[in-house]
Amino acid sequence: MNTMGKLRGAVAIIGIIYILIPLVVVIPASFTSAMYPSFPPEGFSIQWYTKILERPEFIEAFFNSLQFAVLAAFFAVLFGTLGALAIAKYDIPGKTAITSFLTAPLSVPQLVLGIALLIYFTPMMLAGTSTGFLIAHVIICVPYVIRLVLTGLSGFDYNLEKAGAILGANPLTVFWRITLPLIRPAIISGGLFAFLTSFDNVTVSLFMISPEMRTLPIEIFSTMQDAYNPIVASVSSVVIFISVVLILILEKIHGVGKVFGGGHH
Repeated sequence: MNTMGKLRGAVAIIGIIYILIPLVVVIPASFTSAMYPSFPPEGFSIQWYTKILERPEFIEAFFNSLQFAVLAAFFAVLFGTLGALAIAKYDIPGKTAITSFLTAPLSVPQLVLGIALLIYFTPMMLAGTSTGFLIAHVIICVPYVIRLVLTGLSGFDYNLEKAGAILGANPLTVFWRITLPLIRPAIISGGLFAFLTSFDNVTVSLFMISPEMRTLPIEIFSTMQDAYNPIVASVSSVVIFISVVLILILEKIHGVGKVFGGGHH
């Protein structure tokens, strides 16, 4: 058992190193003073960060990403919270199957999901539209909210709701004054994770965008295809910084590990 524990620890360390290697390369490379990508960076300069402001396509793509991520997070929280409450509180026939279906985007490869959505949306004239793009992002964000809210509800004491009802509170008041405050950390965490998932998404977005509608990850991807230069590293570092800040907030509120299971603390 001790050997297995050491093996799992070694695999976890290797996995962490593998994940961090791109960060170790991209972030230092963004501070190079050279006019070409270099690692280790040649000299130190923030010129590639100031040049982001001179590239309107990146600024526009950033605000597009921000807009879609906020909207996707809002609808994901709305639908995901209601879905999680229904699953947790009511004895629904086929509850396990419904839960598996609603959280399926977590396990389906995003390439497959992107192709499936494109095939499904094209006859409906939604492919390449803002509406189709938003729906696709809501679909990939909802499972995170459901998973987190279900985790928050796992330790919920339903006697509190019964007590409120006995004291004369109507169902809406019970939800607003009792249920919602107790699961608020899980809802906020789900919203943050949904925002991050939408903001950083590339794979599904590639199948949903149009030439007039670009998001920041797609703009980075396109720039790298044309000609890689240090500005790509600086823009990527900004995205990494935003992601890290949101992950730290999520860890503080709810715990990142609870996204994939575990009880509420």
